[in-house]
Amino acid sequence: MEEMRLGMVEAHFADIVWENAPMTTKELVALCERELNWKRTTTYTVLKKLCERGIFATENSMVSAIVSREDFYAIQSEKFVEDTYAGSLPAFIAAFATRRRPSEQELQEIRRLLDEFGTKGE
Repeated sequence: MEEMRLGMVEAHFADIVWENAPMTTKELVALCERELNWKRTTTYTVLKKLCERGIFATENSMVSAIVSREDFYAIQSEKFVEDTYAGSLPAFIAAFATRRRPSEQELQEIRRLLDEFGTKGE
């Protein structure tokens, strides 16, 4: 799979696809014309680029997502932690918390998630 990064315009386009897929290429062209003020050729160019990256696919004029929005952003988050904090999730959380103290509700949610993930490995 090619580089999993999106520029700002590509991210807006991807959101349109994720919110509406599966859909026909004709429907996508109409959405992009309305939402982004794009011509058909621009839509097809960006779609082709993101299909080549393995994020979306077209078959028989149908557009579908190969990678969900949630998976895409999980991959982005994982890559950020790998590149910036040598893969250390505790180092990332410590750095984040020094600038913005998590609320008690956020801490409870983090604890719940850690408990949930901990039981999955058993």
